[in-house]
Amino acid sequence: MRKLSSVFSLAPPTASITSYLTFLAAAIAVPLIAFATFLFVEVEANERKELRERATTDARALGRIVERHLTDMTSTLRLLSVFPELEDGDLQGFQNRTQHILSSHSMYLILLQENGQQLLNTRVPYGTPLGLTSNPDTLAKALASGKTTVSDIFFGKTSGEWVFNVTMPLPEPLRGVAAALILTQGTDQVQAVLSREMIPPGWSAAVIDQNDMVIASSGANGLPVAIPFPDALHRGFAGFSDSMEFEQDGEAMVSGYARLPNFPWVVVVSGPVASVQSSLVSWKLLLFGSIAFIAMSMLLAYLVARQLSRSVRQLSRMAERMGRGEIVAPLETRVSEVNQIAVALCNASFDRSEAENRVHLLLRELVHRTKNVLTLVQAILRQIARQSATKEEFQEAADSRLQGLAQSVELLAQENWYGVSMHSLIDQHLTTVGVSPDQRAIEGEDFVLGVSAVQNLGLVLHELATNSIKYGALQSPLGCVRISWAAAGDRRDEPGMLLEWREEGGPPVTKPERTGFGSVIIERHAAAAFSASVTLEYRPDGLYWSLHAPWSALRKEGSSNPLDAVAENLTHRAAE
Repeated sequence: MRKLSSVFSLAPPTASITSYLTFLAAAIAVPLIAFATFLFVEVEANERKELRERATTDARALGRIVERHLTDMTSTLRLLSVFPELEDGDLQGFQNRTQHILSSHSMYLILLQENGQQLLNTRVPYGTPLGLTSNPDTLAKALASGKTTVSDIFFGKTSGEWVFNVTMPLPEPLRGVAAALILTQGTDQVQAVLSREMIPPGWSAAVIDQNDMVIASSGANGLPVAIPFPDALHRGFAGFSDSMEFEQDGEAMVSGYARLPNFPWVVVVSGPVASVQSSLVSWKLLLFGSIAFIAMSMLLAYLVARQLSRSVRQLSRMAERMGRGEIVAPLETRVSEVNQIAVALCNASFDRSEAENRVHLLLRELVHRTKNVLTLVQAILRQIARQSATKEEFQEAADSRLQGLAQSVELLAQENWYGVSMHSLIDQHLTTVGVSPDQRAIEGEDFVLGVSAVQNLGLVLHELATNSIKYGALQSPLGCVRISWAAAGDRRDEPGMLLEWREEGGPPVTKPERTGFGSVIIERHAAAAFSASVTLEYRPDGLYWSLHAPWSALRKEGSSNPLDAVAENLTHRAAE
């Protein structure tokens, strides 16, 4: 017993974890922080600076190559414009000669009038009927400025591929023959220019036009032609040439760009920061220094960490079990703060389990409700789009219907999505569109509508009220509307309800020659949403609308209301 007690007396006393961690953190962190500061400030800053300069230099070099390619096309246009066949108006001879010259360069010549009408196109035989140019904007810009202009990329009607134009306005002496010459070329030729240049492994290059569309791209992350260049990159193209850093899929990237001096295109070169190799000598010195500092730190830390390792390992295992979603029990160690943390983890594991269950339930409910609302909005907008002839008509119709849906959703939110009473739904929608209490009469025992019924019936009521104010009884101060409902068996002899809308005291009603989206809502949508039969009559004394729907399509499941007894009687009668 004495030996056993002497062993326990040698055990370290229970102490504050602050005492252990203060010394441990000082032993490890001080040299590491000093070293890391030197490493990141000196090496990282220098390498990133060199990398950005390299990206800018590469972009400028590629820009000069693309610039030279476009300049060659411009020079070719000037050369072709002085051919005597063009001056003499011999268009067939001019086409034959230029077609022979350009055939080996994958370039094609187009001769245009000022209105954009093609006079010849070397892509097709002379005499082939030609239409207007596919790129009138560049033609207009070139004629207005009197300078050779390079277009953005566009899909050529004749070529059937993505192309760009270099347009040169002809001098006044030749305007009697034509207004402008165009050299057109496929984007694959710019792609070929990029592919011939050496790009560092893992890097990519792209040429984009002034609409930020990709003309050509090559390298590891090459982009398809004619797609918008990523916003995160082209928003940073403020100056003539520069570089910037950004993140792509969690990886640090650097990008350099250069604008062509004489053309509205931009060349971009980008690649991962990790692809740059540091100086071997610098890395060796940093590596040896790292080893020395870390070895010294670990030697000092080991003496202290030995006292903490057992308690920390137990706490770590406890945290891992909690991370797997288990409810853990507290443990006893020789470190008081560890014991306190263990108790806190125990309590937190229980609270977390309960919270996760609540969150999962709420998320499932939120997803379900959001999906239902968005599906209904999508259906409304599709129907409005089919019925609308203009943008303004679509916007007006969409605003009105979505306002009605929003009123229903607001009512549901006020009731925590439990359901809304029939009286509340009718009052809300009629009050919103401006129907005074004197102009409406509501008859029927109140009951709670289900969530889906609130949304769909709200749309129908909003549409009926809006149409009545515009065209029906409610446009007159003496007009009124009567809304009533009562239990009635449906067409399948199931418990159901008959809902009626009657307009009185308004101007004479006639059936309209043309129906719009409103008729779709109050007839087809109502019938489909409630599996119901809908009646719509244009009576001389006012509009009449009725909905004969099964009780299950309207009532909130589990709700109690005065119509239940009638519905139950109808069920027994159907069974008999």
